[in-house]
Amino acid sequence: MTDCVFYTAATLNGFLASDDDSLDWLLRVPQDDVQGDMDAFFASVGALVMGSATYEWMLRQEDLLAHPAKWAEIYGERPAFVFTTRSLPAIPGSGIRFVSGDVAEWFDLIARSAGDKDVWVMGGGALAGQFAAAGLLNRIIVAFAPATLTSGKPLFPHDLSWEDLELTGVRQIGRFAELSYRVG
Repeated sequence: MTDCVFYTAATLNGFLASDDDSLDWLLRVPQDDVQGDMDAFFASVGALVMGSATYEWMLRQEDLLAHPAKWAEIYGERPAFVFTTRSLPAIPGSGIRFVSGDVAEWFDLIARSAGDKDVWVMGGGALAGQFAAAGLLNRIIVAFAPATLTSGKPLFPHDLSWEDLELTGVRQIGRFAELSYRVG
């Protein structure tokens, strides 16, 4: 059965990105011991979902419009969906689908496109919150980094109570502390 998983990294004080959508704080943290865990998670992913700010960051970070082959090198042939209300440039040959509206309206297509693997909500705490509000988010996995920001984009700007979350895992991965929760 396909799970919808919000898997992300955050600062110790709960920010995903700076106010200007930068992840420089994360890229400065040594990533030793992280790649193997990321590879194992990625092997379980059949489809990607992200918001427009995450997509635009990826475009800038990897210069994907100038080097579109990088998309397949990084993400393979996995179907990808970008939720946006704006017109965004498409990465040539990526097959990314730009969608808008209620996440519930798109979820059957997204889940089918994942096959027997999981859907990764890659970025956007607000987008992950929309999946949770629609009852579609199954798991949250957060790798807390040894960094803080004075302000930024919050990890999860949506109300969930302790009754909504079951702690299923706690572990250290290099310099990161990972918490895993079942939602619902």
